[in-house]
Amino acid sequence: MKITPLALWAFLSTVDRSGAFVVPPTQVRQDTLQLPILHSLTAPIPPGGRSNRSETELDKEHEDIIISAVPAAASNGKILEGGKVIDFESLRGPSMAENALEEAKAIVAKSTRRHGEPHTGILGINQEVIAEVGHELGTFATSQDIQNCAAYLRSKAAPGFFEQRTATTVVNGETLPSPQKAEFDRILRQAYLESGEVTSAFAKTFYLGTQLLPEASREAIWAIYVWCRRTDEIVDAPRDSNEEMLQDLGAWEMRLENLWKYGEVADVYDLCLLDVLVKYPTLPITPFMDMIRGMLMDVPQLGQDRYDSFNELHLYCYRVAGTVGLMCLPVFGCAEGWTEKMAKEPALSLGVAFQLTNILRDVGEDAVKRGRVYLPQEDLDRFGVTEDQLFEQRVDENYINMMKFQIARARMYYERARRGVFMLAPESRLPVQSSLDAYGKILDKIEENGYDSLTKRAYVDKWEKLSIIPFSWYRTQDASRFYPLPGDKPIPDLKVEA
Repeated sequence: MKITPLALWAFLSTVDRSGAFVVPPTQVRQDTLQLPILHSLTAPIPPGGRSNRSETELDKEHEDIIISAVPAAASNGKILEGGKVIDFESLRGPSMAENALEEAKAIVAKSTRRHGEPHTGILGINQEVIAEVGHELGTFATSQDIQNCAAYLRSKAAPGFFEQRTATTVVNGETLPSPQKAEFDRILRQAYLESGEVTSAFAKTFYLGTQLLPEASREAIWAIYVWCRRTDEIVDAPRDSNEEMLQDLGAWEMRLENLWKYGEVADVYDLCLLDVLVKYPTLPITPFMDMIRGMLMDVPQLGQDRYDSFNELHLYCYRVAGTVGLMCLPVFGCAEGWTEKMAKEPALSLGVAFQLTNILRDVGEDAVKRGRVYLPQEDLDRFGVTEDQLFEQRVDENYINMMKFQIARARMYYERARRGVFMLAPESRLPVQSSLDAYGKILDKIEENGYDSLTKRAYVDKWEKLSIIPFSWYRTQDASRFYPLPGDKPIPDLKVEA
């Protein structure tokens, strides 16, 4: 599974799924779109700062509604023609991967192994990651230092934000001696610094983009990226069987649940995510949980390597890309008059656009090196393209016509996503727009390569990306909505149905 650096903008990650099929509002009841996290953003919030109802309770409450809505949406929906984008948030259902993960979590819960504790080293920080960064990681604080620092961070949260367990370390941040505060701040700074190094090592272009953000937002995005990177490493690390991977992943998910519920951490990089949660209390756990399931969809014998329809591929697209948009929205913030709920649909559309772009760029590589075909079978059939043709890397008129269709569809999602840029806080607009423009440029490169994504790789070099920034800046200005650049469409109305 690939994590698209640029996809971490709000977009902000890698594979396809144009997934957001849209359902006209007259065909689906309003409550079918009030998925758990979206509901939690609009439900009354108690004095403690967030709902006391758990994610599990919310998931259970909406499960029947969501599952019943999906078939109707798939059969009746239209793409980008009014209505809302359905994101499949919190959708759970029986599958081999889901069942295997739950069984692994049960094994971990019964074992003497501490939840989230790896067999060796730091979970998700393997030797490949260390080699890429160039030095040891996470060795600058003792276990006790980490737990004390976590207690300090929890003390900054609103009363009642975290549930308290008897064994959990508690400190009063207001009465903590200054030297101790300084030490905890040092540990957190170093954790963020190394998170930035990991981000830079694995996602250089994305890392450069984060430099356009304010410091607090930049560090928060690094923390989110590192969590995604570690999840990817847990799933993709070479192993003799899936059993150990599933137990590590089960422990990883349990650890995530404990961080959100109790504010508990296991290592220095968890401290960063805890700090982000305290600073951005509307940050939902659901997209993190759903990304784990998305990555499982790529695991041989557990997931799938073919998709019959565009609608079917949507779930994968939401889980591996749309989720990142939901993770980042609270960090980016919204402009006056806009809310995360309003900006959610464009963020999901951008995830779809990035995923489609990755798929179109990597058709040949995915087929030959991984034996995967992400393009929906219905699209291949429609244009007379066979799987054998993909594996043999034969570009003909049928393939070219199919690629034209796929590129046009991806651009529709970019266009839809662009509205959301104006909904973001001003300081977050340029990073998101520049990422949108730079990644969208890959589609231009595919066209310049004669639509050959079987034997050629579309690539946008560093200088081209830098040259895009002035145009990206103009696109973030309100004037661009009415006086667009050549080739752009005007955006006279940003209104999104609530």
